[in-house]
Amino acid sequence: MNESKDVEVHHITRVEGHGNINVSIRNGAVEKCEWSIPEAPRFFEAMVVGRSWNEMHHITSRICGICSIGHTLASLKATESALGITVSEQDLKLRKLALHAENLQSHILHLGFLVLPDLMNVGSVIPLATTNLAEVKIVLQLHRIANEMSNLLCGRTTHPQRLIPGGFSKIPSMKELTALRKKLQDSIPSIQAVAELFKSLAGKLPNFKRETEFISLTDPSEYALYDGKIASSDTGVAPAREYLAYANEYIVPQSTAKWAKHTRESYMVGALARLNNNYKRLSPMALQVADIFNLLPMCYNPFMNNIAQLVEVVNSVEDSIRLINELEAAGLKSQPDYNNPEIKIKAGSGVGAVEVPRGLLFHDYTYNDKGVCTKANCIIPTNQNHGNIQLDMKAILPQIIDKPQKEIELTLEMLVRAYDPCISCSTHVVKVNII
Repeated sequence: MNESKDVEVHHITRVEGHGNINVSIRNGAVEKCEWSIPEAPRFFEAMVVGRSWNEMHHITSRICGICSIGHTLASLKATESALGITVSEQDLKLRKLALHAENLQSHILHLGFLVLPDLMNVGSVIPLATTNLAEVKIVLQLHRIANEMSNLLCGRTTHPQRLIPGGFSKIPSMKELTALRKKLQDSIPSIQAVAELFKSLAGKLPNFKRETEFISLTDPSEYALYDGKIASSDTGVAPAREYLAYANEYIVPQSTAKWAKHTRESYMVGALARLNNNYKRLSPMALQVADIFNLLPMCYNPFMNNIAQLVEVVNSVEDSIRLINELEAAGLKSQPDYNNPEIKIKAGSGVGAVEVPRGLLFHDYTYNDKGVCTKANCIIPTNQNHGNIQLDMKAILPQIIDKPQKEIELTLEMLVRAYDPCISCSTHVVKVNII
């Protein structure tokens, strides 16, 4: 066909932040394909310079209202690494529970409210409250449990209060953790119902693949979220402190967010990257859900990132139950409320790496001998995915170029939403022209 079409989406809906899709097709050929980020940049790395070690996690948690637990933990790990602070085994388990809570919060919201409308041919979740009320109620119920879990571990559902350098200012009681375990166990039939719903709609996901590199944390003993080494599907593993050799950031003209690459033009982080790199360490029930969708490594279909998120929901529930069982078996050690671990201040640098819902997150701080930050660097998952999103767009366009314009537009929007981008968090650069 020699038809000319223009796809201009400003701004794509059902994602966090503002992103634009700009496509021009002339005489049946793609003339322009651009994923652009127009948001005003945010300078958190500059904000924290001159701030004390015990303020850092509170400030950087505000980078994101969705991944604030993950940002807090990455920040704490960087500070603890720099200052030589150790955390008890009990607190490590509680922190892993907090990270599971955030994973559940984010994945359930994304799947139920942002992805499901595409698969059911509606513009938002609102019409589904009429046509599929039972399913919407299940999603709300699961999201409420995740919020309650976050509140119990962190003091509130977003921007944690109880996570502090060296541990927690306050921890839940064993009675509260036991009640949480019961809610998680009781949620399993609801999660299975969600899995069945997505299985019935899986044919709506485009059958597309483009080979790329996948980068995530990995650990031989568990499905790595809180800790581990950096794993690349291309090059193997390395310590988190070597993150700059992997996340090579660069600037593109159409974006206020930096992009990143490693061995190829781009790479992918997030649920699909984690599953591809750590499949064998998923929980038993999570492996069963993956099997329902025939989701096996290596999967190169970015639309399957949503199914990987569903698999991770199951994994987070099952692993949270395991962690609570271990805390109970060891005997939860009490601590005073308003706990304030004694910290010895010294100069140093440290890197914190955690997996947040959208992928691998890095915080890197340098402190002087007074514990004041002199340098900071944060690399956000969506920064690392921007390049992959654009290359996926370029690869899928020739396959759908003869489709009606609205169908092309919807497919490209679904592609972006599959990555579950957190666009505002990723804007960390400004272009200045001095004349």
